[in-house]
Amino acid sequence: MSSILVTGIGELTTNVAAQARPDDHRDPTGMLGLVDDAAVVLEGSTIAWVGRASDAPAADTVYDAGGRAVIPGYVDSHSHLVFSGDRAQEFAARMTGEPYSAGGIRTTVAATRAATDEQLTSHVARLVAEMRAQGTTSLEIKSGYGLSVHDEARSLAVARQFTEDTTFLGAHVVPAGTTPEDYVDLVTGPMLTAAAPHARWIDVFCEEGAFDVDQARAILAAGTDNGLRGRLHANQLTYGGGVKLAAELGLVAVDHCTYLADDDVSALADSGTIATLLPGVEFSTRHPYPDARKLIDAGVQVAIASDCNPGSCFTSSMALCIALAVREMRMSPAEALHAATAMGAQALDRDDVGVIAPGKRADLVLLEAPSYLHLAYRPGVPLVAGVWQGGRPVVPGP
Repeated sequence: MSSILVTGIGELTTNVAAQARPDDHRDPTGMLGLVDDAAVVLEGSTIAWVGRASDAPAADTVYDAGGRAVIPGYVDSHSHLVFSGDRAQEFAARMTGEPYSAGGIRTTVAATRAATDEQLTSHVARLVAEMRAQGTTSLEIKSGYGLSVHDEARSLAVARQFTEDTTFLGAHVVPAGTTPEDYVDLVTGPMLTAAAPHARWIDVFCEEGAFDVDQARAILAAGTDNGLRGRLHANQLTYGGGVKLAAELGLVAVDHCTYLADDDVSALADSGTIATLLPGVEFSTRHPYPDARKLIDAGVQVAIASDCNPGSCFTSSMALCIALAVREMRMSPAEALHAATAMGAQALDRDDVGVIAPGKRADLVLLEAPSYLHLAYRPGVPLVAGVWQGGRPVVPGP
């Protein structure tokens, strides 16, 4: 098995707290486990060694990072990539004052149903490549734009070509021509049977205009009975019971969390359920940003994801989400990077990614910058100089 020594790393983010130095202004709480003048040895698809460059063992190939910073590959734990069509006009309308509602989902459903498998696969491949070029090396992909037995199953089959973290979101909205009661029966019956072989997770859009708490509870229970882990969209558009339901059920993560009352925050802190925040959505919908500072100060674990989708947030840039989290959600730069890497991995119940440590998957991002701080310090600037995914260079270095 060949090995690669990545050396000359000016600043390495490991996400291993044991590496932390006290009184480091770049990482005040030590969560990033920064190592200066560092090196990493990759063997096959995994990390074999991490430490100071002066102590590095020999390897078959040497790559000199030239003093640049290296971070773990981003772990994007919430995306909707299997779709067809365009909703740019809807975005333009929102920017001129029209409010966002979930109704636009049905527009994408019609276009997605009309697309061929080949067209959907090609579209997902383009978006995944776009994400990879920006440093995302692990991601979750949801269905949810098929809303029929056939189209939900094929959407998940397409998604499974790109990731094992696929999520059945048949409960996105109730399609035209049926009642909520009949559609829940379909989602928990034939649709779930067809979707389950292609999915790891099940999700529900628990929101006014979509599915209420009782419906969400029933759908998640059916998913559990079919071997799927539960996730939840909650409290995106209004205050509601979705976040409390996620905490009650002990879900790994609950996503959006835009409108939170104090008891929602307490429920998250007590349950350990991760709050996955999606700042690109608020950028695109002009809803208020979640108060990440309040969540973190209350002891809630916070992740960041892109929610890349054609309607409420068509960005694939985790770096943009980091910058927004720092500027608009009051996260520190260290908290935001940790949320987009290690916490994204935890939100997917993964322990093999999001961390640079021996035995973990060799997913590294080389930045054209001396420190991870530039991700928020230089927003909008393409800073990715190289990407290794599973030990293989997938984005060329300089």
